[in-house]
Amino acid sequence: MALFGTDGVRGRANQGNMTAEMALRLGAAAGRYFRREGTGYAAHRVVIGKDTRQSGYMLENALTAGLTSTGMNVLLLGPVPTPAGGLLARSMRADLGVMISASHNPADDNGIKFFGPDGFKLSDEAEAEIERMVKDGVELAEAPSIGRAKRIEDGRGRYVEYAKTTIPTGMSLEGLRVVIDCANGAAYRAAPDVLSELGATVIPIGVAPNGRNINLDCGSTQTDTCAQAVVAHDADVGIALDGDADRVMILDAQGNVADGDQLMALFATRWAAEGRLNGNALVATVMSNLGLERYLDDKGLRLLRTKVGDRHVVEAMRSGGYNLGGEQSGHIVMTDHTTTGDGLIAALQFLAEMVRTGLPAADLMHSFVPVPQRLENVRYDAGATPLETARVKTAIAAAEAALNGSGRLLIRASGTEPLIRVMAEAEDDGLLNRVVDDVADAVRAAI
Repeated sequence: MALFGTDGVRGRANQGNMTAEMALRLGAAAGRYFRREGTGYAAHRVVIGKDTRQSGYMLENALTAGLTSTGMNVLLLGPVPTPAGGLLARSMRADLGVMISASHNPADDNGIKFFGPDGFKLSDEAEAEIERMVKDGVELAEAPSIGRAKRIEDGRGRYVEYAKTTIPTGMSLEGLRVVIDCANGAAYRAAPDVLSELGATVIPIGVAPNGRNINLDCGSTQTDTCAQAVVAHDADVGIALDGDADRVMILDAQGNVADGDQLMALFATRWAAEGRLNGNALVATVMSNLGLERYLDDKGLRLLRTKVGDRHVVEAMRSGGYNLGGEQSGHIVMTDHTTTGDGLIAALQFLAEMVRTGLPAADLMHSFVPVPQRLENVRYDAGATPLETARVKTAIAAAEAALNGSGRLLIRASGTEPLIRVMAEAEDDGLLNRVVDDVADAVRAAI
């Protein structure tokens, strides 16, 4: 079975690719791949962060065993946001960064993400080689060269201090009432600390992780909880993060939600006006709304699309020299500040715009009118290949013919969950619903 998906290795904890045995083998392979020979023992260093899932303890220990067996010294950060893993891998001059998290997935899932020494996620080529080494085995270190492990107590504090530097020097958030929903995840301490230290009045929710409640009825994928808190506390704005804090949704004072597309539209036009949007272009995925593309075009800006996954966005940004990108799901990548999606830092940029303009969140979070879009997720059993059946292929062809240039159809298998995602956009609601239903029904019939 393939190891790497859209964002690292992911699956149900203690099954398949997410067992302690597999984590040990994966750690050994990654350690061997990134170990720099001939640079001395002290140079072999890896940082490991995690979110708040109960299975994180098991995977952390197994990864540590695998990494130390190939001569890597392991620095354990504890619960930190995913972007902190990339940041600290680079700032601590590590050979490798690891984040144990399944992001927005339920508590019973977990995942392992890798960052190179530059703080960026791995290339397809690096992942393929590590996967080969997992299969074939690796040479272990000699006894004198086995690595050590120690816990780093100030990893979260280092990230907090850096996050505060990403808004204009001297800017205060004093006077803003902010609900921050941390999804009972990795940012449950870091995010409230950053906001309060910048002067905001903070109402934290989703900050009581117990190992089982990450993303449970809270966070960026379940924004009703945040919306209710915003209204109840008469807050100016709500920030909803996911379990590892690499995604964000923004809510106005009435609890209305702005997704990643709306946030990217705001940032792109603001940066372009200031002359700091590299290439006058935004990089986003095929899932971003057609309305965003039309809005940017009207502003003389370009939308460059990639495959789904923030690492594909980042690859395109790096190869083209662009500095702003992201996903509709709330991954916002600002390479002037971060190496991957960072929900908290994106939220800080939004709050900075509120302070700079004096405008309420509602006036900043709706730059364009989205083209009607519908997404239907169809779950399937592992090993099934519904997209290869004749019935599904016929349904897709018929849907594309019905749209006939008046909209978009996108069919893809999720890289993080056993789901077929059926997405369409069209101005005609009746046509939109018909093509999505037809394709989704065909997929269900093929399972």
